[in-house]
Amino acid sequence: MRAANPGIAVTKHRSWLIALRAPGLGGARLLELADRFGGVDNLVAASPAALRQAKVPDEVADALRSPDQDRLQMDMDWLAAPGHHLLTADCEWFPPLLGSIPSPPAALFVAGDPDLLWQPQVAVIGSRNPTAGGRDNARDFALELARRDMAITSGLAAGIDSVAHQAALDADGTTIAVLGTGVDRVYPASSEALAGRIRQRGALVSELPLGTPARRAHFPSRNRLISGLSLGVLVVEAGLRSGTLITARMAGNQGREVFALPGSIHNPLSKGCHRLIRDGARLVESVDEIMQELAPLAGRLADRLRGELAAGEAAGEDPALESGPIDPQLDPDPEYRKLWSCLGHDPKPVDRIIEQSGLTARAVSAMLLLLELRGLVEAHPGGAFSRRGAEGDPPPPVG
Repeated sequence: MRAANPGIAVTKHRSWLIALRAPGLGGARLLELADRFGGVDNLVAASPAALRQAKVPDEVADALRSPDQDRLQMDMDWLAAPGHHLLTADCEWFPPLLGSIPSPPAALFVAGDPDLLWQPQVAVIGSRNPTAGGRDNARDFALELARRDMAITSGLAAGIDSVAHQAALDADGTTIAVLGTGVDRVYPASSEALAGRIRQRGALVSELPLGTPARRAHFPSRNRLISGLSLGVLVVEAGLRSGTLITARMAGNQGREVFALPGSIHNPLSKGCHRLIRDGARLVESVDEIMQELAPLAGRLADRLRGELAAGEAAGEDPALESGPIDPQLDPDPEYRKLWSCLGHDPKPVDRIIEQSGLTARAVSAMLLLLELRGLVEAHPGGAFSRRGAEGDPPPPVG
């Protein structure tokens, strides 16, 4: 996790905290106004006449000009605490996949490690009241995905969500919970202990202001973030009227892959999965099928990070995964050379690779995934990695 001066972070985000509290000012409208005024600082400092000209309602203008000082102080105090972060849409740390969805959030409150939001993710979702077989399937798939260095993203709900989060933790993997409340609240209350573990070893995420309670209207909006953060969505069990199907449809609209597990024709919780399959979702029976389907998108995410980190990379360039294997020893990218020099043929934990390479956690995670997909590194239990092949093997062909 990157270190930062809490005082600087809080001061920088003061205007964002004010704007995010303005009533009725959703993420899309806030981003539109911020663009029009040349930034959130200028929006908050705008004159009443300028706000009226921009057709900002009086209630919103009043909240921008005269924010609730007690709430603002509460937000600033929360942000100043260790492990608390605000990722705004205009900052370099904002998750790239989420920034490209329809109606992206203006900002994310994060309790935990924000770098994990750059790690390739698979959303595992399903019924709040699954069958025993559904629980077993959710656990088995989430365990194996986590062991392959995929973060498991879900909504902290009872049932499939909680099983998936727990499985990722049991695999010493990464898990991200997207909340339909403020990030300082937990719903349902039965998930309090699980949320505490995720806060310590993963990340709790919400676009809602601190203190926001659970309301029915929040959860469809929350679901778009679950799918938006992820490369793909795996539906384990869902009834025909399940909210899980809404998330799956959102995922399809966002260009994400949708996977569904088939089940017994006599199980009501299989009917939603079967409908998704009829509508074009990918029927899957193994994690291998998911990884194969996600490889191109995961590669593009890793290459996007590579482009951000590489000095002098042309703006907008997006190298394709299909360009073929690379040899990090020969690749001119200095970040890959650093990473490769830290890897041997004995498994090494990711935290040691991060320490020895001097790279950020999100950079190491993305690059290791790309190298694994290209057959150059091998993942081991416990989040360790090694070069693939025996000592002395010739390097793979370039291009």
